[in-house]
Amino acid sequence: MRAVALKEKRKFEIKEIDAPVSNNKDVIVKVLKAGICGSDLHYFELGEPKGLILGHEFCGEVIDPGDRSDLKVGDRVTALPISPCLKCPACSSGNHQYCRKTWTEAIGLSLDNPGALTEVIKIRSDMVLKVPDNVKDEEAAMVEPTAVALHGIHLADVKVGSKVLVTGGGIIGLISAMFAKKEGASFVAVSETNLKRGEKAVSLAVADKYYDATKEDMVNEVMKDTENGFDIVIECCGNSSAVTSALINVRPGGTVVLVGVATGPINIPTVVAVMDELVIKGAIAYTKEEFKTCIDLISNKQIEVMKFVDDIVSYDEVQSAYERLTGGKDAAVKILVDPNK
Repeated sequence: MRAVALKEKRKFEIKEIDAPVSNNKDVIVKVLKAGICGSDLHYFELGEPKGLILGHEFCGEVIDPGDRSDLKVGDRVTALPISPCLKCPACSSGNHQYCRKTWTEAIGLSLDNPGALTEVIKIRSDMVLKVPDNVKDEEAAMVEPTAVALHGIHLADVKVGSKVLVTGGGIIGLISAMFAKKEGASFVAVSETNLKRGEKAVSLAVADKYYDATKEDMVNEVMKDTENGFDIVIECCGNSSAVTSALINVRPGGTVVLVGVATGPINIPTVVAVMDELVIKGAIAYTKEEFKTCIDLISNKQIEVMKFVDDIVSYDEVQSAYERLTGGKDAAVKILVDPNK
């Protein structure tokens, strides 16, 4: 079967790989739609590990239900792509996302577990969730990034009337802004170096304003708008300048939630966090309950995720899609892949 694999830095190749074989335990799924995630872009930029088949956001159709008696051939499903041990204190508390083994065999993040940029994938059966009939394939492929954003919002503890800044207008940033508004924030803003994405945040009505993150006087504009800084900053970039901006633009005693993942060490002025007694929280992935909640929110039409989808591409277009998403000038924030296109 065909698969799109990392060949080198900023380069994919389409190649043939073996289809997964039933072991009467794992669920085998035909991929219907797959999403390109912000974390996938890091692997694209690095070109490592070579041969990695990305894709941990997806919707698929069951070919083999494995040991899941509640599933049948033809059912549409999505899944948490993680691989928790289910034995450690983190797993026992329901926080699989920071189990030390959660990412070791994760789908699309491990050479041993090809992701959804191929035709058929094998999924740990206890991580599989059925997709309601009224949820489109494309919407189901959006559940995973939506759950990431929801987890960050839960950690931020947004209140009615909160002033919230989201640094980074990628897909996680825009959905985070949407959730902040849904939680009752009175003023939601997005800061971006890509002004097309900034404008998009406002045009999609998930943000009241966007700030040009390249301007040195952005902090002055923030203080003019908020008087004392934002109550909460949700950081969705993971680089030094963005995290520094988050620390500077939050009010004293405010909360910064780090959702963006840095691929290496970063330099930040911790003195700001100390002097202003900031609350800084890391956020990784989601709980299983949050994942289920996002399916319900989409199914019950409480949130609209399709407005964030810019394009649906074929395997042959994956290379150009990644280039669009990393170019810094395109307005696109979410591109899905259709293996049957």
